[in-house]
Amino acid sequence: MADIARKTKRYPTDLTDEEWDRIKPLMPKPPKRGRPPGADLREMLNAIRYLARSGGGWRMLPKEFGPWQTVYWWFRRFVRRMLFQTIHDVSVMLDRERAGREASPTAGVVDSQTIKAPHGKTRGYDAAKKTVGRKRHVAVDTDGRLLMVNLTTADISDSAGAQLILDGVRRQWPWLKHLFADGAYDRTKLLDKAAFRDFILEIVRRTDTEPGFKVLPRRWVVERTFGWMTRWRRLVRDYEARLDVSHAMIHVAMGSLLLRRLAHQ
Repeated sequence: MADIARKTKRYPTDLTDEEWDRIKPLMPKPPKRGRPPGADLREMLNAIRYLARSGGGWRMLPKEFGPWQTVYWWFRRFVRRMLFQTIHDVSVMLDRERAGREASPTAGVVDSQTIKAPHGKTRGYDAAKKTVGRKRHVAVDTDGRLLMVNLTTADISDSAGAQLILDGVRRQWPWLKHLFADGAYDRTKLLDKAAFRDFILEIVRRTDTEPGFKVLPRRWVVERTFGWMTRWRRLVRDYEARLDVSHAMIHVAMGSLLLRRLAHQ
């Protein structure tokens, strides 16, 4: 982070020249008619990344980013264009190729995370975690890169959330076949749906007979992904009223991590 701060000469979350060169072709083109936009798109992304990393509010953005209303307007436009998800998914494929793997994964791990959502319009109560909020149902590849996230109220069970993952993950990652999960996903409806969708769902069970802490195969990978998420303070809680904004903030954080890895390693 210190090296990045020296490069950007401002905030560690700012895009470096190497990172900007990679995502500049994905930026929306200026309209052919009418007045060209006066905002610097690179600066708008810098402001959004700063907000996600620091956990501050829109009105608390530093003045050098410009009016917060302008930043928020561009954020909403980027969300409608699915820009953050596009940057993230392209970075996933490039990072897999950099690691010597195929761009599209064939195996993954599913799990969920319950978080508080104090301002959410839609939220529920997770009796197991004794938490009022939302639940993040995620699928990651075997190295921990996020493949898909589905947000629900916290009262939705893990197996029900995983069924929604099965409905959508094949459209994004067509070669995904094998999924690992813990005992909470050992449910008849989920296993039947996995078989119907031509998935292999392997349940990795806990070994209570052995004393001490044991690292279970594959299951630790998704826990590390949750750790990467919560390093971004905006994701420690779900501060967003809308689910689509929460979804976008997750892709802002995870896409930024992958982009930095690609540009500086």
